[in-house]
Amino acid sequence: MRMRTVTALAGALALSLASGCAGGGAGSSAHTVTYWLWDANQQPAYEACAEDFEKQNPGLDVRITQLGWDDYWTKLTASFIAGTEPDVFTDHIQKFGQFADLKVLEPLDDLGIDDADYQPGLGANWRGQDGRRYGAPKDWDTVALFYNRAMAREAGLTPDRLNDLSWNPEDGGTFEKAVAHLTVDSKGRRGDEPGFDKDHVAVYGLATNGGGDGDGQTQWSTFTASAGWTYTDRARWGTKYRYDSKTFQSVVEWYFGLAEKGYMVPFTDYNSQSNQANTQVAAGKAAASFDGAWMISSYHGFKGMDIGTAVTPAGPAGRRATMMNGLADSITRNARNKEGARKWVAYLASDECQRTVGGYGIVFPATPGGTEAAVAAYRKKGIDVRAFTEPVADKERFTTFSYPITDYAADVYALMHPAMQDIFGNGEPVSGLDRTNSQINLLLDQ
Repeated sequence: MRMRTVTALAGALALSLASGCAGGGAGSSAHTVTYWLWDANQQPAYEACAEDFEKQNPGLDVRITQLGWDDYWTKLTASFIAGTEPDVFTDHIQKFGQFADLKVLEPLDDLGIDDADYQPGLGANWRGQDGRRYGAPKDWDTVALFYNRAMAREAGLTPDRLNDLSWNPEDGGTFEKAVAHLTVDSKGRRGDEPGFDKDHVAVYGLATNGGGDGDGQTQWSTFTASAGWTYTDRARWGTKYRYDSKTFQSVVEWYFGLAEKGYMVPFTDYNSQSNQANTQVAAGKAAASFDGAWMISSYHGFKGMDIGTAVTPAGPAGRRATMMNGLADSITRNARNKEGARKWVAYLASDECQRTVGGYGIVFPATPGGTEAAVAAYRKKGIDVRAFTEPVADKERFTTFSYPITDYAADVYALMHPAMQDIFGNGEPVSGLDRTNSQINLLLDQ
């Protein structure tokens, strides 16, 4: 069903573009640049950039529209079909492959964007299979372990110890031992103590963000990567997925097994809208959670709760690993004000704008100067962000990796989402991923 939907969407987009019906965002004009983003927390920072941009470019007005994550992608896709797309929008690497394939993005090769001006890898990810650039690096994020300091102290786990954890898929290593010790049942017994009742847990050692679909960003990806596994056969535009790997399946089986042991919040308690990992920690239901840098302000905003962060645990391959995702700004192929859009995107990608954004202490901008400004802003708020920045700076101890960048990303999600839910929530064997992987690779062979 999902594959038919994507095919129909591709046809509708092709028809709309070929007929020339696309005409830019509503209200767009030669003097207005329409810009869409999804993060309300970032809107003030980009409004500040827009104000500076308008002063430097008299006669141009940037009109910013902010939408929630789900509404954002639904309305953006619909806008391509209806011809009401914005001139510029915040793009996500998960969506990039499909947009590039549908040819709804404007090449940005003439904007003078140099990969060397940004954190390693961020610029190269936004080149299509044709070698052309379709996104200007905007910001980046990594994943770390957030934890309740009071609960950690009660368990005798110091910050140094939490920053020195390791794991393996056989017995879980010191990471599983720490998670077990942070777990407390309804009678006060810890997960590693005699008599622990896994069916009546008061506080879980680890929160959950669900099954992780096909990327597992804040779920299992740090473990699969630190075991030496990669999503596809190539770093970018892979032609084969590797969910049938015995390494991948053994890690996933161990990871979801933490819930079976009573150490991790079960799938039945997870809700993508109202009960994500951060909500579980805020409610005192879980002592720790893996989450992304975009959630730093949220975790440190929990009332009456002192939150610490630790780097991801070292794996069998000997290094720590975290996904390093990077957003970008893209121009739509049929932008009404293409000249103004080019100037705006070039400014968004500049160190000047990214330092402004960094000064708000909400995200890590893509330029080193923007990142430094963000670190300083977090420091002023009393927030230590080294667990997120060290993986980018220390390549000897850490491995960073990107979302898988391939064709048919929406179809991969449609197949992996229920497959991973079945493993986590219904106890289906991980070997079932062999069939799912074959279905995905059959698509990529087309």
